[in-house]
Amino acid sequence: MEQLKDKLLSSFLVFENQLNGERSSAIHEQRLKALDVFEKKGFPTKKLEEWKYTNLKPVLKKDFKVFGHQENYLEFKDVKKYFINDADSYKLVFIDGIYSSWLSATTHQGFDICTLASGLKRHTDVVEKYFGTAAPIEDQMVALNTAFAREGAFVNVHKNAVVEKPIQIIFFSTGAEKDIMTQPRNLIIVQEGAQVQIVERHQSLNENAVFTNSVTEIIAENNSRVDYYKVQNDRQGASLVDNTHISQGRDSHVNIGTFSFGGSFTRNELNFYLNGTQAEAHMSGVTIIGDNQFVDHHTLADHRMPHCYSDEMYKGIYDDRASGVFNGKIMVHKDAQKTNAFQANNNILLSDYASIDTKPQLEIYADDVKCSHGCTIGQLDEEAMFYLRARGIPQKEARAMLMYAFCTDALGKVRIPELKEKLNILIARKLGVDLDFDL
Repeated sequence: MEQLKDKLLSSFLVFENQLNGERSSAIHEQRLKALDVFEKKGFPTKKLEEWKYTNLKPVLKKDFKVFGHQENYLEFKDVKKYFINDADSYKLVFIDGIYSSWLSATTHQGFDICTLASGLKRHTDVVEKYFGTAAPIEDQMVALNTAFAREGAFVNVHKNAVVEKPIQIIFFSTGAEKDIMTQPRNLIIVQEGAQVQIVERHQSLNENAVFTNSVTEIIAENNSRVDYYKVQNDRQGASLVDNTHISQGRDSHVNIGTFSFGGSFTRNELNFYLNGTQAEAHMSGVTIIGDNQFVDHHTLADHRMPHCYSDEMYKGIYDDRASGVFNGKIMVHKDAQKTNAFQANNNILLSDYASIDTKPQLEIYADDVKCSHGCTIGQLDEEAMFYLRARGIPQKEARAMLMYAFCTDALGKVRIPELKEKLNILIARKLGVDLDFDL
């Protein structure tokens, strides 16, 4: 860990030299502050309460390259299966951390869908206004990403605009260079009354190790609507730390779905800050992993204003020696009266060696609220299994049907039909069956 930390600190000088005139910008001042935080704190360890059950040390043992040494090219036919091809969409595609205009489809008509680097040049005032306002650099991984922030997605949906088709943001790792680290930074601004749907994916194309430290800031202003879905079905050589921070204004509605099926190590930090009255935050997730895979979901619903609502539903299925963590926190501040918050985490262990550490938390300082939480850990219902077997359904298909049904609540919040169909296919593959019905 210390070796990679030292490499990152020394590489910052190289990074600075590539910025040219940007070194005098307000964004670069934030980079310098963030670098100072990372230098003092380093990588998070299990000594920290928030990382008590998550060990980053094995991931960081490799000698990761901080910058790629070559620009790689991909043909669409080689990566077509990772897109939602049945849906007309805007696309922002990055290959080994570098923007691919060939595979992307962007626009500045009615709203801005482009790269963060382009946003810094064309919309400097907008980026400087919002960058760093939702994601706090007190978090070490956010600080590290902020220090090297330069490329990623920039989406700015103007007041009352509706993005008529989904936006796909895909980060490909070719594996052409072994053991590489990437740090994408996404800034999503949805202005008053605007609406947008976004799908994000990180995808390795071979088994070479890649470590991704990603940060996404979503600014949902008054009366806006955001649907944001994360598809995590990477190869075994991939490790991901994904920080997403959402700042919500009055009457805003934000729905985040996280679907974790692959990768060796995944840590999802999802933080909602409900800063306006009548704001709604919806979180859903499905995790299906096996082998020695690990997925950690850390969530926060931070209720700061009255009459807000948060709803959280995470389902997990763990097989073989897979392990998981769920840490969901609901914070209700003193002035956040009439808060309504719900949280549930339900898990199935298919193996005696699989495990899940689940920790629901409520921290409430208001006295007129409705808050509830619950978690379950169990096995498949033997009575339901017997019922299906008695009607002639083979054991493998019966197990798959029960697990499909278990995931229904979380999948029900997906509002892009083509994405929902793709997720159903991915889940069927993870369960090792072909099912001819739709949830």
